[in-house]
Amino acid sequence: HIFIFHSTVKEVFIVCGLKTTDVFVGEWATFSCQLSARAPGQVQWWLDGTLLENSPFSEIGLSQGHIYTLTLKSLATDDSGTVTFKAGSLTSSSKLLVKGIMLQENLERL
Repeated sequence: HIFIFHSTVKEVFIVCGLKTTDVFVGEWATFSCQLSARAPGQVQWWLDGTLLENSPFSEIGLSQGHIYTLTLKSLATDDSGTVTFKAGSLTSSSKLLVKGIMLQENLERL
């Protein structure tokens, strides 16, 4: 005999994952991850292994259509790294590259 169990819980999956983002120093970067339904479990955002929370530097949000967002503000070159979204067993990562602008005073020091 073969028993088939039909689960009423739909499996949640990532519709659109994080994309690599390049910005200049001082700019803001927004990352978004769209899920097929409400996130299974707690949503977490990480930058190079550091758990992010709402702060003057980082803003975490949720838009209609199960789109989870992270905005990083006033970025510096040392903020470059890997941004990771986690929700239950789901995970999506991408690179953040913060490019410096060579100022005249820096060029004179070289």
